[in-house]
Amino acid sequence: MVLKNYLFWVNYIFANKFGQKILHLLLKITTYLMGVGSGTGVQDSGEKDIFNKLKKIKHDNFIIFDIGANRGQFLELTCKSLDDSSFTVHCFEPSVHTFRELKKNAPKNKSIILNNFGLGEKTGVLTLYYDDYLSGLASLTKRDLDFIGIDYSKKESVEIKTLDEYCENNKIEVIDLLKVDVEGHEMDVFKGGINMIQNQNVKMISFEFGGCNVDTHTHFKDFFIFMNKNHYDVYRITPTGYCYKIEKYKEIFEQFRTTNFLAILNKS
Repeated sequence: MVLKNYLFWVNYIFANKFGQKILHLLLKITTYLMGVGSGTGVQDSGEKDIFNKLKKIKHDNFIIFDIGANRGQFLELTCKSLDDSSFTVHCFEPSVHTFRELKKNAPKNKSIILNNFGLGEKTGVLTLYYDDYLSGLASLTKRDLDFIGIDYSKKESVEIKTLDEYCENNKIEVIDLLKVDVEGHEMDVFKGGINMIQNQNVKMISFEFGGCNVDTHTHFKDFFIFMNKNHYDVYRITPTGYCYKIEKYKEIFEQFRTTNFLAILNKS
């Protein structure tokens, strides 16, 4: 009875415009601390802790795939995090404009391989849409971002290949970390690499989920089921680097704000 009365008064206190604004602010703060909406920048997203987990699985000779490399933000984090180890990073950036910037920023190192094409479900030439050159919002889907004042009218034709095709042509048998940030088309990358994934040749996968998935009509449920079916445990990455294991899918996880997730192969 006491709890019921308490909840009644709490509901009453917040049943106004000011109260709702306070609740909205508290919601943003608490979900941010959970990693929801904190995945925009690699330095503040907690992604650096991925490499600590990677080193627990393997100590050297890492094979990293950076799919959606943009200007090299994740590449820079990779090089700093693995500076005491040997590694090879395969970067994929389909935009000719952004690729030029990636080449400028990437260390001149034979262990860093830059590819001016993207990875997807099928090989072909597709249209890449974006709001501006070098944009981190570039997507193979023409997003409707008018509601936040972003003109998404620029475009270019880009080459797309598949993960399986690339690995076969380059004799890559194992990927230690597959990082995928392709603005709503992450599932296409996974489908194009289904042989590598089903054969358990990809040890860890980091992927982004957010507003772009509204436009591509993909849900976190799709990712969770796919990863579980292929023997991966799924974790949400928090800003501190703590990874919260998601044991079971719930609809509340459908939060369309930029969030990073980590999937780790579980062979048990």
